[in-house]
Amino acid sequence: MGQIFDVAVIGAGPGGYIAAIRAAQLGFRVVCADRRRNKNGAPTLGGTCLNVGCIPSKALLQSSEHVHMLLNEFADHGITFKAPQFDAVRMIARKNEIVTGLTRGIAGLFKKNRIESVSGSARLAGKQGDNWRVDVFDAGVVKSFEARHVIIATGSSPRSLPGLKIDNVTILDNEGALSESILTPTDPPKRLGIIGAGVIGLELGSVWKRLMSEVTILEALPTFLPNADQQIAREAFRSLTGDTGMKIELGALVKDVAVKEGVVKIAYEVKGEARSLEVDKLIVAVGRGPNTEGLGAREAGLKLDQRGFIEVDDECRTNLPGVWAIGDVVRGPMLAHKASEEGVAVAERIAGQKPRVNLDTIPFIVYTNPELAWVGKTEEQLKADGVDYKKGASSFAYNGRALTMAAAKGFVKILADAKTDRILGVHIFGPMASELIAEAVVAMEFKASAEDLALIVHAHPSLSEVTHEAALAVDKRALHA
Repeated sequence: MGQIFDVAVIGAGPGGYIAAIRAAQLGFRVVCADRRRNKNGAPTLGGTCLNVGCIPSKALLQSSEHVHMLLNEFADHGITFKAPQFDAVRMIARKNEIVTGLTRGIAGLFKKNRIESVSGSARLAGKQGDNWRVDVFDAGVVKSFEARHVIIATGSSPRSLPGLKIDNVTILDNEGALSESILTPTDPPKRLGIIGAGVIGLELGSVWKRLMSEVTILEALPTFLPNADQQIAREAFRSLTGDTGMKIELGALVKDVAVKEGVVKIAYEVKGEARSLEVDKLIVAVGRGPNTEGLGAREAGLKLDQRGFIEVDDECRTNLPGVWAIGDVVRGPMLAHKASEEGVAVAERIAGQKPRVNLDTIPFIVYTNPELAWVGKTEEQLKADGVDYKKGASSFAYNGRALTMAAAKGFVKILADAKTDRILGVHIFGPMASELIAEAVVAMEFKASAEDLALIVHAHPSLSEVTHEAALAVDKRALHA
């Protein structure tokens, strides 16, 4: 029999490591098992988000944005350079330094909170009295421990297309697309293809387009960003394909992918018309699937749905007493901040508290330029549900702060109940939308009305004034319309 803990967490991503820390803060004895290793083979915490997802992509987005500004915007500010150059290898090295620093930070938090960290692939191995036994496999060695409560936070992995092999040399997933693998050999690829125009595809496409790659994105769906408010999505599509110069083909059904003499040849169809594309590198960004293989789910009796997600109730309880699941491996959006909040909530529920995670007010963000962010219902959803609503919108084109930033594209749109004025959704396409959306989340959590936002004094000059103006516009009293 191995060590006995109060709480065992499987997975050290943004859901798992936060759950472990909160459980330890509440006085529980905690162990956290994770199988991820870095490129040097050393165990690393933080999951996909920190190691090969959210953080590294934002680091490269920021670096590439500086290149874009240097080449396209600095002259308007009276700043010029002779023969500007950029170093993609250094950009990736900087990204790696940020990731290393943050993963070490999590290790430090584990040490501070006396959390036992175990490296390897963990699986449920049955009950031992009131406890669950967990076996962790690592390089042929099995370590076992027991815990009264188990929190499964194993996250998700990139999906691929049938018959398409990702080698992270020529055909890459998000991990390869954020590493030296995408370079040829030290420069960005001249021609880059991406399958999938979701968040990952658009953000990765933005990075390498700014770094001079010719980017073509093939999206199987006929609608661009179907989960976003379509007024915002249409504006984003025009900006990305017009101002940015990215090529996005909707309704593109990939039929064949072949690599010949270092060139990726893609055969696809659009509305029955055969087309082809040749690129130097291909990124596959067609979504992600839950990591439930190897958990021992079937043997333990853990209930999964048809897509492999763990079935949970509103409080993240599985069908097995004492076993919880959070994050990408359960229902709801695959977002790091959603996973973290569920991790906190589960730890507090184990302690007898009654926390709440409102899935209806989780913000969504796409870090393109301009950024997209939204929370709550879209106009399309309100129409489909037969909800009587009103709306107000305001453009960044009239905002002094946006103009001084040379970032005056886009707008803020607020949807409110026609009778009660309660805010039902807020949608932003514009500069720093990822930061501006926080005000909308707070407003909706407190069940604010559009008038409430309109009555709040917003600093001048600031981008937040556009939100204020949109709130005024809901009642047809915008001041700068």
